[in-house]
Amino acid sequence: MRFFHLIIWVYLTILPGAILAQSNSDNLSALARLTGQGVTLNAHWRSLDLSVEMTRPVPWRIFTLDHPRRLVIDFSELDWSGLDREAVLYESDQISDLRTGLYRPGWTRLVLDLAKPLAVTKAGMETQDGRAVLNVVLAATSTLEFSEKAGAPAAENFGKPVQMSAPGKMRQRGEGPLVVVLDPGHGGIDPGAERDGVVEADLVLAFARELREVLLRSGGFDVVLTRDDNGFVSLEERVTIARRAGADVFISLHADALAHGRATGATVYTLSKEASDVASEKLAERHDRADLLAGVDLANQDDEVALVLMDLARTETAPRAEALADALVEGIHSATGSLYKSPRMQAGFSVLKAPDIPSVLVELGFMSSPKDLQRMTSPEWRAQAAEGMRDALQYWTLQDAASADRIRK
Repeated sequence: MRFFHLIIWVYLTILPGAILAQSNSDNLSALARLTGQGVTLNAHWRSLDLSVEMTRPVPWRIFTLDHPRRLVIDFSELDWSGLDREAVLYESDQISDLRTGLYRPGWTRLVLDLAKPLAVTKAGMETQDGRAVLNVVLAATSTLEFSEKAGAPAAENFGKPVQMSAPGKMRQRGEGPLVVVLDPGHGGIDPGAERDGVVEADLVLAFARELREVLLRSGGFDVVLTRDDNGFVSLEERVTIARRAGADVFISLHADALAHGRATGATVYTLSKEASDVASEKLAERHDRADLLAGVDLANQDDEVALVLMDLARTETAPRAEALADALVEGIHSATGSLYKSPRMQAGFSVLKAPDIPSVLVELGFMSSPKDLQRMTSPEWRAQAAEGMRDALQYWTLQDAASADRIRK
């Protein structure tokens, strides 16, 4: 019995009850909650530091209001349960009162009444390990200067709830078919690498079709190909196809080639952190934002909201993509024994930029290697590789569903 078959048997035998037991609980997984010390104040002679620790980053804005003097911070869906109001007020006589509440659907508000005029000199959110902290520095100012700068931001869209243009794709929980989008690289005017009469675009298309058949015969999968012929499909359109299909995972298929040097074996890529930052910025610059996040209308939101929402989506999606890549490496190795010396890598491939879909790019091998080329053109090897990837997807599906339920608890 293979490693993956054994693990899948354990999940199917032990976990279904645990997974289904949570299916009727309230779904609060989209909310950020206070964590750590929650809201803290650190008073100095003429300044005040404010920190808000939360379980995940969310869109936010900050401003001051006059008559009476107040500091206002709005957050998208931050749950204020557990806030120790008296402990916070005890830390500084510069804050006379504080309160929290629902600002409008999808947004909550923290209001601090200021005993003295204070100006916001610095404010920023830092993220680490999926958690976030908003740090604000307030400094003493004059009554006149405070009044001149007070007022809600002109960008009213920031405080409005983000509109859902369609029911967003929910995270898979092992309760229905896994929607797998296979993306055979290249095609049409872009043939990809060529060696000994073999064209990369044709090779990966053949493998994608074979993998689709393996998945469909196994049951529990819905499979969509970004292209099913030799037509050209742009990189942007490939991601759009995945989102329209309601993809749970996106797998781009390629076959590498080196001009110099020797390399053999399969490699699985995920999006690097640096590349994801650039991808977010480029996406936010677009006027047509329909494809930024599934079911979320960002047409009337400014770049800051879009960037934070994409960062928020990647906070959840990135570790899921990493787990998927790890599973695929193990599955391919178990089935074929053919891996590159460093089988797990990161890069800035454009087709991996969807912030809300776990996405990986699989290089089946190196066409520049005679051994790999022989493997990839062998129907027997491709069948083994397809079965290994199927086992990996089955394993990841169960593991990912169990992880989702742990988050909900």
